[in-house]
Amino acid sequence: MASLESKYIKISSPAPHVLLLELNRQPVNAFSTEFLKEYECTFDALSRHPDDIRAVVLSSAFPNMFSAGIDWTCEPRCRRRHRSCTSRISYRDDILDIQHAVAAPERCPIPVIAAVHGIVIGLGIDIISACDVRYAASDAKFSIKALDMGLAADAGTLAYLQKITGNTSLAHELAYTARTFSSDEAEKLGLVSRIVQGGRDAVVAAALQLAKDIASKSPVAVSGTKRLLLHARDHSVAENLEYTATWNSAALQATDLQQSVKAGMTKSKESSKFLSLRPKL
Repeated sequence: MASLESKYIKISSPAPHVLLLELNRQPVNAFSTEFLKEYECTFDALSRHPDDIRAVVLSSAFPNMFSAGIDWTCEPRCRRRHRSCTSRISYRDDILDIQHAVAAPERCPIPVIAAVHGIVIGLGIDIISACDVRYAASDAKFSIKALDMGLAADAGTLAYLQKITGNTSLAHELAYTARTFSSDEAEKLGLVSRIVQGGRDAVVAAALQLAKDIASKSPVAVSGTKRLLLHARDHSVAENLEYTATWNSAALQATDLQQSVKAGMTKSKESSKFLSLRPKL
């Protein structure tokens, strides 16, 4: 995986077809422009990587800190002092660039599991909101911090929360107050699907186990499922059903369905040895 390594992101393969991506910018994983660009490029490169990667776990290399959010000392909006029309356009371009980087896990055809622990502030919540599955260690603490900086959160949190969570009242409360909330409240909100007792090592282990399970399935079916779930989130039922029919009519030309049926009938474990490469989304 040397081709995917970068200055601020550690990459390893703890299991076949599974990658562990660890945010690694000292001291607190604050996102500079360079760090965010690396993050975006890493996920975009996974879509084109020649290796058969089927699941990704995203975590932090630091035991007590997932991410402190934006590095405001590097933030372009803080460096611009003249509020001319040109600078306002530049602000908008900066925000759009950040939003595009944050959404990189969605563009990736591979399921991305966030293993969250320690402190998760501001952009850290944006980052995990764009992942497919979110596990939290029991020590995790969250804050939608932008409000305390005099801004509405603009990198993804407000757009995602009411799509991916089920408690609108709590989502509004946390967004309006910027207060710190626990992993228990994150589960109540619906931001995370599982709380793992312990810290970084425990939640990463649980996320890797899930990744191994996903990696044992048909990559064509998994990629298709991710695409169809994302489409369903943003479209009507009728639109999604039509899209699904079109998608699966192409997917049925792969051999994975026949392999699955054969494995089920013979009670073999051949279904865990799928050879089909995942389709690009």
